[in-house]
Amino acid sequence: MTSLLLQITTTAADTTAALAEGAEAGPESVRLIDLALAGGWAMIPLALLSLAAIYIFVERFLTLKKAAKNPEGFNERIKKMVLAGDITGAKMLCAQTNTPVSHMLEKGLTRIGNPLKNIETSIENVGKIEISRLEKNLSALATIAGAAPMLGFLGTVTGMIGAFIAIAQAEGSVSPKLLSSGIYEAMVTTATGLIIGLPAYVGYNYLVSKIDSIVHAMEYSSIEFLDVLQEPQL
Repeated sequence: MTSLLLQITTTAADTTAALAEGAEAGPESVRLIDLALAGGWAMIPLALLSLAAIYIFVERFLTLKKAAKNPEGFNERIKKMVLAGDITGAKMLCAQTNTPVSHMLEKGLTRIGNPLKNIETSIENVGKIEISRLEKNLSALATIAGAAPMLGFLGTVTGMIGAFIAIAQAEGSVSPKLLSSGIYEAMVTTATGLIIGLPAYVGYNYLVSKIDSIVHAMEYSSIEFLDVLQEPQL
């Protein structure tokens, strides 16, 4: 029994040593920073594009989140005040509420007494200005979504050109190590461009959907306000 235990122990020790040797002989892991450095010159503009995309998305997300938050029952309070003739109170309420809807209604309130068409025009003009503010920098985010993958492909082309130049200048057999830098640059820049472009594209469409929702609320509020001005009480 003792000899059997010694044999099992020796076998386990040999297996552990063999696994340790295999792990040491295995391929070394590549760090992310090494891959970035291997990407070549294209990684610098790609990094700048990624930072710009993150900044634009976060800034627009917070802005749209704030713009979409009207106080609960805001439109109903404005309606009651207008019907009661409390135009000054309605203006104060709009001034205290910093949203696109409140800005539009405040402009309409200042035009009460003019023809309805003039009030409607003034509200529409303010609405256009507010929509322009909501869409600020969205075109830049869309540009990044399209430019990042193309810049990555450009890095791929330059990397492959470098690899073929190395092949042409090599004498005798071509070693894989000779081609590694060009291939690294080609593959890393392509992957990086797609990694930046895809989230930027998704983020752009998400922000556009949020703007569409806010614009719908603006249109609904303006129509409701104009209907109130046509009530018989006025």
